Amino acid sequence: MAEQTALADQRSEEAGKPDAAVVRDALGVGVAVGLSGFAFGVTSAGSGLSLLQTCALSLLVFTGASQFALVGALAAGGNPLTAAAGAFFLGVRNAFYGLRLSQLLALPRAVRPFAAQWVIDETTAVALAQPTRRSVRLGFTVTGLSLYLLWNLTTLLGAAGAEAIGDTDAWGLDAAGPAVFLALLAPMLKSTTERAVAGIAVLLGLGLLPVLPAGVPVLVAALAAPAVLYVTGRNRARTGHGPRGESPRSPSTTGTGAPTDVPDDAPHDASGEDR
Repeated sequence: MAEQTALADQRSEEAGKPDAAVVRDALGVGVAVGLSGFAFGVTSAGSGLSLLQTCALSLLVFTGASQFALVGALAAGGNPLTAAAGAFFLGVRNAFYGLRLSQLLALPRAVRPFAAQWVIDETTAVALAQPTRRSVRLGFTVTGLSLYLLWNLTTLLGAAGAEAIGDTDAWGLDAAGPAVFLALLAPMLKSTTERAVAGIAVLLGLGLLPVLPAGVPVLVAALAAPAVLYVTGRNRARTGHGPRGESPRSPSTTGTGAPTDVPDDAPHDASGEDR
């Protein structure tokens, strides 16, 4: 049995990506996105935050879209509590990423709190694109480390050089963060439901922007997801179609594949869950 398991693991590794390819892809994402931390540093300093506050956001929050949402709302004159609430709800998505990544990474309990800091859009995208657990861990680690270091370095440089740059609107740096976020989001909108959620959220956010205080349109736009899911569920129930009798599609099976080297004889506790 042990020989069969070892042979299966060896075949799984052979079927996976070479380590060099995983590192190359991970570094590509980390460097490309990490450079946009410069735009965040400039934008944050331009919105009135100090150098220390700007750097603390990147060190402790480390989720670009939420950071840009926070400083953008503050720059527009929004209430700090409303701005923080909008940033918080944008960051909630990372908790759902963590639910999936915890199964794929299967890290020791002592390491999980530190790895949670790196659970963001980019690390999740790279990890889910890998075919084996080894490559998942490697892609997640290299992407997280390179992006965290570069993002914080460029945030510092951007905030420190904000005075020399002048008006960020004139350079268009205020649009760098949203542009990067949209570029990462667009390839993930594969199904009709996903595209409907994104479209309605955009309409709500842009339509309510002139009439609601800064930061509030983001909160309202978040209602697009439950609304579309409710309508979709009603339609399936009415037509009798749906995933009944089928296993639900997980993020790792939407074209990226699931790790193939997860052993079938993983330890279980009395409730049947993995330890």
